[in-house]
Amino acid sequence: MRRDILVFDIETVVDADAARRILRDDSLDDSQARDALGRYFLDKTDGRNDFPRQPFHQVVAISYAHLIREPGEGSSELVIRQLASGGEPDSTEAELIEGFFRIIDQRAPQLVSFNGRSFDVPVLKYRAMAHSLSCPRWFSQGDRWNNYDARYSQEYHLDLLEVLSDFGASARCSMDEVAAVFGVPGKLATAGDDVRSMFESGDIDAIRNYCETDVCTTLLLFLRQQLFSGALNEPGYARAVLGLRNYLQEESVTRPHLAEYLAAWGHEEGA
Repeated sequence: MRRDILVFDIETVVDADAARRILRDDSLDDSQARDALGRYFLDKTDGRNDFPRQPFHQVVAISYAHLIREPGEGSSELVIRQLASGGEPDSTEAELIEGFFRIIDQRAPQLVSFNGRSFDVPVLKYRAMAHSLSCPRWFSQGDRWNNYDARYSQEYHLDLLEVLSDFGASARCSMDEVAAVFGVPGKLATAGDDVRSMFESGDIDAIRNYCETDVCTTLLLFLRQQLFSGALNEPGYARAVLGLRNYLQEESVTRPHLAEYLAAWGHEEGA
């Protein structure tokens, strides 16, 4: 098992420049270009789906929880080190993505995501190449069966959506749905559909805050999965949950969105 664990999530908007290029229409402003790309994909899928494919998503926030896996009595111990967003609110997309892959190069952590294999990671890889970035360790780490691109190995990337659905053998539930069943907070006042309007109004801080609360939920689902799989025993799980509660309590003094999450967690039965 990897010592460093990175529970992560990204937020995106349509890349208006790429939209104008594929549509061959430089007269569109950013908002018009995003709307038009939705119509493009709706037409391309015979009216079934207007969601743009991964290369067209511009990354506007990357948030993560950094955990350390320590040896413990009977199982691992998971200690939270930091919950944060990469870069600064005014960081460029290239700077955000370069920072993410720098962590891979430096630490080769286990990644934990929810739908990361289908969306987050392909977006990050496409957009890294769009900015001529490089991350050789992504491809050299591990072996044939255990590496960042090995779908059925959890050592380098544990996608909770894949694992909880037995890789598609059962229905793929949304994170919000799983959170409701597990009794942990899911979406609060903000949802993914709000990211575009927040971005276009310049409220990047709100996007980063929203992304961080999604990371909190992903982390709580991960802890439950680790308990079920035996990677954490019951005392280790309880200590990890308490550690997260204490961390959020301390951080909530200066980060109101974490105080809101903690309050929602206090009303739930689970974890």
